[in-house]
Amino acid sequence: MSATALVEQTLMTYWRTAPENRLFSFGEEKAWEAPHYAVARGDDPLFSMIKEAVGPFLWTPHEAFSQAFPALSVPAEALRVVSYVLPQTSLTRQEQRQATSLPAERWARSRFHGEAFNVALRSCLAKTLTDAGYPAVAPERLPDFNYRQSSRFGIASNWSERHVAFVAGHGTFGLSDGLITRWGKAVRFGSVVAHIDLPVTPRSYGDHHQAWCLWYAKGTCGACVRRCPVQAISTERGHDKDACCAYIRTTTAPYVQTAFGTGATPCGLCQVAIPCESSVPRGVLPPEAAAP
Repeated sequence: MSATALVEQTLMTYWRTAPENRLFSFGEEKAWEAPHYAVARGDDPLFSMIKEAVGPFLWTPHEAFSQAFPALSVPAEALRVVSYVLPQTSLTRQEQRQATSLPAERWARSRFHGEAFNVALRSCLAKTLTDAGYPAVAPERLPDFNYRQSSRFGIASNWSERHVAFVAGHGTFGLSDGLITRWGKAVRFGSVVAHIDLPVTPRSYGDHHQAWCLWYAKGTCGACVRRCPVQAISTERGHDKDACCAYIRTTTAPYVQTAFGTGATPCGLCQVAIPCESSVPRGVLPPEAAAP
């Protein structure tokens, strides 16, 4: 089996068969629609540029790989970063659209049970590749993964799945800091770094990190601003991480714990009922870059 086929088969088989991929209170209803993946080079210059902007604590793919395999001397150019997207289901998005101040039950369960599946999927992909002779690590699963304070951007993790997805060609950032992909903004991400030869996914947007957002591209929209119940998004300042985090930790997280018995920190109101909910907004995406 080719390396490409192995990645595709592992992602799809686990998505289709893993018992974790469900919302539990809704029977066997899956937490996510089928995954899509893209590939970046381990030495893509954007990784170093993002690290310089965010802070020295942010790992490059080579730094993350070296933590997992310190005895292997693998150059960054020989590494590939496999980034995958897990889109929210249509039922979850439909229910979440009706919410105005607190997350809907399906959304809360996708953040809790669905992310538990995402964690397992990361680990499964890394182990499968490693067992097949392609040493691989899921950086988000490394013991030292955590959150720090970026002097420029505030709270930030030392491995950002959204930024990895941007480098891999999945999409660009919007006004709310969410990543607008070909399957919309209502998604979650995962990734592994592996010593493997995979074809690299071209970025149709180059390094223009806000190219697919209607506000940044055309000065229109701002729907995510109106969806936020605490004005943590604005066209002047973008995303106020502190206000967003405070609302989640003091309001939405306690609510879902009481209402649904789930943990995690869900909100996601700004990811639905917007033009980029389930696709790239019309007018900013070149036809050749549209989803298949």
